[in-house]
Amino acid sequence: MAEPTELKAGKTIRLVIDNTLTQDATGTMAFLQFEKMGVDLVKTKAVSYVDHNTMQTGFMNADDHKYLQSVANRYGVLFSKAGNGICHQVQLERFDKPGETLLGSDSHTPTGGGMAMIAIGAGGLDVACAMAGIPYTLTLPEVVNVKLTGELKPGVSAKDIILKVLELQSVKGGVNKIFEYSGEGIKGLSVPERSTITNMGAELGATTSIFPSDENTKEFLEKQGRVEDYIPLSADEDAHYDEVIEINLSELEPLLAAPHSPDNVEKVADHQGTKVDQVCIGSCTNSSYTDLMNVANILKGKKVHPDVSLTISFGSKQVLNMLSESGGLSDIIASGARLLEAACGPCIGMGQSPPTDGVSLRTFNRNFYGRSGTMSAGVYLVSPETAAISAVNGYISEATEVEYEKAVLPDQFLIDDSGIIEPDCDPEKPIIKGPNIKDVPVGQALSAIDKKVMIKVDDNITTDHIIPGGSAVLPFRSNIEKISEFTFSQIDPEFALRCLQNDGGIIVAGENYGQGSSREHAALAPLYLGIRAVIAKSYARIHKQNLINSGIIPLLFDDLADYEPIELLDELEIKGIENLAVGQNYTVLNKTKNLEFVVKHDLSEDQIEVIKNGGLLNTIKKSNK
Repeated sequence: MAEPTELKAGKTIRLVIDNTLTQDATGTMAFLQFEKMGVDLVKTKAVSYVDHNTMQTGFMNADDHKYLQSVANRYGVLFSKAGNGICHQVQLERFDKPGETLLGSDSHTPTGGGMAMIAIGAGGLDVACAMAGIPYTLTLPEVVNVKLTGELKPGVSAKDIILKVLELQSVKGGVNKIFEYSGEGIKGLSVPERSTITNMGAELGATTSIFPSDENTKEFLEKQGRVEDYIPLSADEDAHYDEVIEINLSELEPLLAAPHSPDNVEKVADHQGTKVDQVCIGSCTNSSYTDLMNVANILKGKKVHPDVSLTISFGSKQVLNMLSESGGLSDIIASGARLLEAACGPCIGMGQSPPTDGVSLRTFNRNFYGRSGTMSAGVYLVSPETAAISAVNGYISEATEVEYEKAVLPDQFLIDDSGIIEPDCDPEKPIIKGPNIKDVPVGQALSAIDKKVMIKVDDNITTDHIIPGGSAVLPFRSNIEKISEFTFSQIDPEFALRCLQNDGGIIVAGENYGQGSSREHAALAPLYLGIRAVIAKSYARIHKQNLINSGIIPLLFDDLADYEPIELLDELEIKGIENLAVGQNYTVLNKTKNLEFVVKHDLSEDQIEVIKNGGLLNTIKKSNK
């Protein structure tokens, strides 16, 4: 009998996955990859959501939705229709269970940690593998205990808690870490409030975040008609942590993330009086019933400032129904707010771009440069309470200045699962693929690399920088050939053409390369364009694995100073890389400048095998022979 794996940070483990989720921006590629695996039915409890690409400006999105519904029906996956809600909100309401695992092709899958799940975001191919019954491989993270004491003051919310953690830890401070919340302060936080914190924990770069399962968890499940899913879960009294952070909620003030990063955290008071052009409330971070009832209670009897456009995106059909029943929706409408669909909407760049040089307050989780669709806009991340009072005043304001009734969970949630379609698994029904749905690009077996630098980028390059969001790009998520034309277009519009002219090449990057979303298109598009390797100072977790899954080698500078001399179109020969092995360093000859430097890697044997085979799909095919 094999010895059990020691649960110690840095060890490689294989995690059995109970639940999977996909959404339409990543799900088309995930299911195209799943189809290639030859599996009859999914092996997990799986839900496919349509919540990102719901703006129908052409046939592409509608075709993707037809494909997703037909492929879900064939392979035994629940299908959540457009309008039923945002994947993380609906998953929390109807499917999340304490103590289970969840792998999702969306970086904000850790929302489920508010329900005491081990919920992890990953690339679509990793999720496809999980649906095929393959355990998820990851490096066991360190565990950070965030101990909450005291209680929140009126006008201060769960959003301010996670902004405080981001201020303390930064957008790269959580890489290869799990954040576990504890302390007396958590007793005052409902499951929706906890999920706001675990959701935006993704911006730390964390593997996941988690709260215990307690009486608050039981209350939420009871009111969702799912009390049988409740089990109590908490850390052992003598649990060891790699790091401990303490936050006194009684001392917390309203916070915001100023442009252009979620960790650019400052006090709302320091921006008091800044004129606002737009306010967007919603997203998977802050679109729950209690979030939007707090907004309704602040807006009640007031009008949105004449110079402000206020939009509301509902987290789910359930949230919208509940607001209607409670009267909160009438107060929102009477204020002059604009009602959007129960979908991601502006958060993913689907509509509502701010005006030129405009100031936009958003209750979202990301304010990366250009993500809103307006390159010159200043986007601030705030709580729903700060957003609501600022929309009324016309300038950035603290919600501590206004009296309102803080929302609580209803006696019972309205349950209507008619927007979730049960599969019949009939193999005779066709899987429908429109003309925009193209085959998945597959890498080639590892060989010698002597290529030019196609782009050199700075620190904290996001997947939005690599493959932008928005209505011009998202409809091509199932068409890698077309979407590759947009690669790095916000930074260097000539990148794609340069790659084609040079038969691909190498990307050189700074710290935390690939932070942000789980979109594996940020690896698949470079693969299609011939990128063979990335040399960076450090990587974000999900993107690094997506590169490996695509067969692109993620290398690290041994000496960070070697980053500086490299320039665009320098020719780099990575000596001996075709013999990639665990723990080995490699010399790189910059033929253009006649300089040498050393690169290293932290790849496991399994990851090296994937790269040598030209990606994970090739590895799976090889193992099935």
